[in-house]
Amino acid sequence: MDKEERKTVNQGQEDEMEIYGYNLSRWKLAIVSFGVICTGGFLLLLLYWMPEWRVKATCVRAAVKDCEVVLLRTTDEFRIWFCAKIRFLSLETYPFSIPKSVANKVLNGHAVHLIENPAEENRREMNKYSQTQSEQIRYFTHHSVKYFWNDAVQNFDFLKGLDEGVSCTSIYEKHSAGLTKGMHAYRKLLYGVNEIAVKVPSVFKLLIKEVLNPFYIFQLFSVILWCTDEYYYYALAIVIMSVVSIISSLYSIRKQYVMLHDMVATHSTVRVSVCRVNEEIEEIFSTDLVPGDVVVIPLNGTVMPCDAVLINGTCIVNESMLTGESVPVTKTNLPNPSVDIKGMGDELYSPETHKRHTLFCGTTVIQTRFYTGELVKAIVVRTGFSTSKGQLVRSILYPKPTDFKLYRDAYLFLLCLVAVAGIGFIYTIINSVLNEVEVGVIIIKSLDIITITVPPALPAAMTAGIVYAQRRLKKLGIFCISPQRINICGQLNLVCFDKTGTLTEDGLDLWGIQRVESTRFLLPEENVCNEVLVKSQFVACMATCHSLTKIEGVLSGDPLDLIMFEAIGWILEEATEEETALHNRIMPTVVRPPKQLLPETTPAGNQEMELFELPAIYEIGIVRQFPFSSALQRMSVVARVLGGKKMDAYMKGAPEVIASLCKPETVPVDFEKVLEDYTKQGFRVIALAHRKLESKLTWHKVQNISRDAIENSMDFMGLIIMQNKLKQETPAVLEDLHKANIRTVMVTGDNMLTAVSVARDCGMILPQDKVIIAEALPPKDGKLAKINWHYADSLTQCSNSSALDSEAIPIKLAHDNLEDLQLTRYHFAMNGKSFSVILEHFQDLVPKLMLHGTVFARMAPDQKTQLVEALQNVDYFVGMCGDGANDCGALKRAHGGISLSELEASVASPFTSKTPSISCVPNLIREGRAALMTSFCVFKFMALYSIIQYFSVTLLYSILSNLGDFQFLFIDLAIILVVVFTMSLNPAWKELVAQRPPSGLISGALLFSVLSQIIICIGFQSLGFFWVKQQPWYEVWQPHSDACNTSRSLHWNSSHSDNETELDAHNIQNYENTTVFFISSFQYLIVAVAFSKGKPFRQPCYKNYFFVTSVIFLYVFILFIMLHPVASVDHVLQIVCIPYQWRVTMLIIVLGNALVSIVVENFFLDMVLWKVVFNRDKQGEYRFTITQPPQESVDRWGKCCLSWALSCRKKTPKAKYMYLAQELLVDPEWPPKPQTTTEARALVKENGSCQIITIA
Repeated sequence: MDKEERKTVNQGQEDEMEIYGYNLSRWKLAIVSFGVICTGGFLLLLLYWMPEWRVKATCVRAAVKDCEVVLLRTTDEFRIWFCAKIRFLSLETYPFSIPKSVANKVLNGHAVHLIENPAEENRREMNKYSQTQSEQIRYFTHHSVKYFWNDAVQNFDFLKGLDEGVSCTSIYEKHSAGLTKGMHAYRKLLYGVNEIAVKVPSVFKLLIKEVLNPFYIFQLFSVILWCTDEYYYYALAIVIMSVVSIISSLYSIRKQYVMLHDMVATHSTVRVSVCRVNEEIEEIFSTDLVPGDVVVIPLNGTVMPCDAVLINGTCIVNESMLTGESVPVTKTNLPNPSVDIKGMGDELYSPETHKRHTLFCGTTVIQTRFYTGELVKAIVVRTGFSTSKGQLVRSILYPKPTDFKLYRDAYLFLLCLVAVAGIGFIYTIINSVLNEVEVGVIIIKSLDIITITVPPALPAAMTAGIVYAQRRLKKLGIFCISPQRINICGQLNLVCFDKTGTLTEDGLDLWGIQRVESTRFLLPEENVCNEVLVKSQFVACMATCHSLTKIEGVLSGDPLDLIMFEAIGWILEEATEEETALHNRIMPTVVRPPKQLLPETTPAGNQEMELFELPAIYEIGIVRQFPFSSALQRMSVVARVLGGKKMDAYMKGAPEVIASLCKPETVPVDFEKVLEDYTKQGFRVIALAHRKLESKLTWHKVQNISRDAIENSMDFMGLIIMQNKLKQETPAVLEDLHKANIRTVMVTGDNMLTAVSVARDCGMILPQDKVIIAEALPPKDGKLAKINWHYADSLTQCSNSSALDSEAIPIKLAHDNLEDLQLTRYHFAMNGKSFSVILEHFQDLVPKLMLHGTVFARMAPDQKTQLVEALQNVDYFVGMCGDGANDCGALKRAHGGISLSELEASVASPFTSKTPSISCVPNLIREGRAALMTSFCVFKFMALYSIIQYFSVTLLYSILSNLGDFQFLFIDLAIILVVVFTMSLNPAWKELVAQRPPSGLISGALLFSVLSQIIICIGFQSLGFFWVKQQPWYEVWQPHSDACNTSRSLHWNSSHSDNETELDAHNIQNYENTTVFFISSFQYLIVAVAFSKGKPFRQPCYKNYFFVTSVIFLYVFILFIMLHPVASVDHVLQIVCIPYQWRVTMLIIVLGNALVSIVVENFFLDMVLWKVVFNRDKQGEYRFTITQPPQESVDRWGKCCLSWALSCRKKTPKAKYMYLAQELLVDPEWPPKPQTTTEARALVKENGSCQIITIA
């Protein structure tokens, strides 16, 4: 039954989930209720924490179709469980508004696309359906999305708008007329309110949720237990600490909710005008909008309350909320295939594909352009959380869990402590029973051992280091919305960089132009703004082929367009609203040169200039614009010279694309060579083209023509060469990362060769390195998919690139003699198209390419995200640094995403840098490493604190004694909390080093560190405990015992004898207690100093002044009360008087303990094991660097241990990329030789297998 009833929702998507059906069972509910009463409510808490257990304990399995409750489980690596209650949507509310045909479609599960023809709906309005009473649709809500039961697929599915499965033709034919009020009301019932509701939870709700956290429940249990045992002071201290922690947590959580609420509230409720079927315009609230509504975009602009496709007019939009770029974008109406001269066929509408025609929710419409009598209209395609902004908000409200080995290991470590506590629990019960202790006392003491072993202060202690790191990052101008990710950033070993605006300057400089005349390139020209060129087609193209607009009198638009337009010095004039309204035709944007550039007389003899003779004024009107498309890599315009007979088409874009759309005879023979020369130098090259249009093309025909009809048979005019300078800090930052063994990868939307050139300039690819370009071609005409391998020319001295064999691959630790390793590195470069083909047809090559892929050019936003995922799949810890423009998905998906843009789009990025410089990357990694090492130090210290105190109590339990209330208080508050919160203050080390910290607690070095210190502490504590019993003055302590033999001690004893009978009940005061208390107090400080390491990840311990001061003060205080007793202090701490000789002996024991602990931790561990762990961690690293160990020298014994440890190197590394690097050492066919082709196998295509075929 399980297999039959397990269904999958959102198949193939990021939020794919398995779904199981359950019905409530009364008898199970009764048993659970009884269990809750018996366990005092603990079972209820357990079921609250575990949704899967809750459903299985109270329900029985049922068919998904008829169930009352659904149990959901994510299919990713986290396998998280959720449960949701099935609800019913009743259609009885609108029995007279819904046509029967539509109702039946919904009930049969066809409500996914509501594209009912409104005209047909009107004809059937009279046809009422009779079974209204039973019309109910089943649905559940999960993460703000409603899932409706769909009979057609026998599964739950979310209701889609017009963004899927709707053709561009039907957008115009079926939806452009609008909805009737009845259809609108019906859709409103299904789609619900159009709002992105971020409800700010009440303080009470947040409090209950926070307090029900397992650790706070454990603290509550501890406090109740301590109060029962009369440990009031410590219980009060923990309560105060918990209250402070809860209040600060509630404040930060609520603050984030309020920020998010304010961010989405900007467009939550505005009044909009909607067109109805009978052409009447109705004003409604934006919350009432549904997919299919036709909204009128107001002249003065608005904030879009939904996603809508433009069907009339033009809009200028600021999309900074989504893209991170505050550059205004021109949106044109969706091409209508039915009226195009050259139709687009039955193309399906998609908001991503047609984003130049789609107005996205949350973006600001600045201006609109329109025809006389025709309003600027758009059809609503998505509402609420389905919109682009809604999806962004959902990703913030319901983030993917952070999977980091440290946190998994921390839970494992806690389980180990619980196991240790279990042993102590059993030991305490057995020991107490044998000594005939009362039952009540046995229960309290045995439970008390659990609260000692699992420290209640652990979460606060672990958080301290992260909070301090967050503050330090804020000082560096890096803001963090996901503090837990700071630790993960300490593990980053690969960083992807966007190019433009990240590695290079945001703006471009016009280096020059190179025109073409008679199919030959002329010499490059620097100055475009001159009288000779003013009336040339080349300058006319530069003047018209752009998407610039004037906003409040200031020219705005794409930076590239701005630079190009400003270089020619022309003037742009736009029609005012009044002018537009007066004319029957749309008033074009007009461009003209300044008067000083126009020659005195117009050349009459030149036939080419005949159109320019008529008026003295030379103006060009932009009639139609086809916006730039990243998919097409080009833009074009239709323009007409004032008084001209024919219109002109101008096009600009990527040179390879423009050349392919031009007549071959107009493209110079040396085009590819010239282009390659420029791109190799790192220039950004734009090509221009032009053609005269037929005279039969009228103004109105041009408004409806498809861009394919315009963009062909062009005349190639030449190249514009732009210079994109590297940012000043880029080379130095990348060099720092390389020195630290951190790989760098470039992900850009720019040209391949330009990207490779920039990669060489900034040091990402060294001069002697080989660059292998992977050109993948999809299957075509029955031929299989294939990859052609080309070796890009480089400055290497090795002319014969085929001589590069697998032995040249730098695999660290693969050879016994590292110095003999020959270094000839290679890098793969590919474009977005090739990357997609490789992902689809060559899955087995993907990991190999990820190992050495350095340049990824012409990458679309979703491909950037796929690249980050592919790198993570081979176990890289991936950082992503971008300007937020097209990197949102990748920034979110990476382990550490840093946005250099402070605009709203970067809200999804874990980190945002105030300064747009990549110098934030090493800073973040340094702080991440410091925070990670701090977490390790704190965790190790808290583990030792637990074990030391656990062992102290266990020893004292053996003589039916315990630590006193104030002794516990002194240890837990004065020592532990002070040390924990000050040892976390060590700042990050000033530079990045080649070593990386371990990723988890379960690693050889860290386990050895903890276990060795546990053994040392237990040994010295046991020594003191048993040795004191061997002293000649020792006796079982009584209230009037006198071991000091001094008048001072006699006075001390007599003055306190009155209170002793009261204290004897707990048997706190005895020689063993005093000895164990002093030795253990010093041990806490000894391990704190031993674990507080500085270099290579944190500043030295002595620079942490608060920690040093605290530790010295505590050392002095404990030493003082041990060697020079103070009666009042001894009374409070319940310490007994012991001979001075034993005090000195205890000091010797403590000094011995300190010496052994420091030597083992800082000598043996750092110089032997630590070095081996780090070196093993670098197996398969991309960069080869010989690094120094943390300490300068290693003695002979250390070298012996090191040589033994080096034998471990041959073991299979844990990370996939390391293992793969070792495999490639013995692969004779890798890297591919020049001029070879790799073909996908036809028969086993699903396995992604391929074979390499050498082309003759």
